[in-house]
Amino acid sequence: MLSPIKSGVLFILLFTLACTGKDLSIYEQEVSIAKVSTRLGDMYFWMYNQTQNHKTNFIELANAQHYNQFTFNRVVKNFVIQGGCPDSVQYFENSPYLLEPEFVDRFGHKYGALGMGRDNNPDKLSNACQFYIVCKEAGLPNLDNQYMIFGEIIEGIDVLEAIEKESTDNKDKPLVAIPLDVSIVEFTTSQFQSRFGIEPTLFD
Repeated sequence: MLSPIKSGVLFILLFTLACTGKDLSIYEQEVSIAKVSTRLGDMYFWMYNQTQNHKTNFIELANAQHYNQFTFNRVVKNFVIQGGCPDSVQYFENSPYLLEPEFVDRFGHKYGALGMGRDNNPDKLSNACQFYIVCKEAGLPNLDNQYMIFGEIIEGIDVLEAIEKESTDNKDKPLVAIPLDVSIVEFTTSQFQSRFGIEPTLFD
């Protein structure tokens, strides 16, 4: 629920637009939010419009329930948590999900950034089959423009922290499996602001 101050600001903005005859439909446009559910809770992610191909492919695979057959198979403290498909030739060599990079300088590897994995291919092609989330508080700027960031966490930091703390084996695989349930949730822009307390334009 919005605070009285935020509610007042939104009311004044909508009232001003109405009085000036401007189109209010911008506040009812739909936005697609990625929801990653686990046994430790839910995380929500904004996906950048500026990285449209990566966003579109993630949505398509989420809607096809592709990710739900996998787990967070790699959890590296102070680095990343990773899931969607294992690091194996089966999923990376000749993958049908390869994407040209869409690097945007201001969308870097900050804490909570949502990225797509890749192998060591020379063209830095992402593989939409796999995604990762940065869990280093200082970020991982050394990976900027090397691996694709296409979104960021907007709710569920506590869940990210809990997953990072899970015990793992010597291959960084959690000792207790963390199955994935990835879905896309649609909000109007006004619903989004009410639910998360932030403006969608923050990411433009």
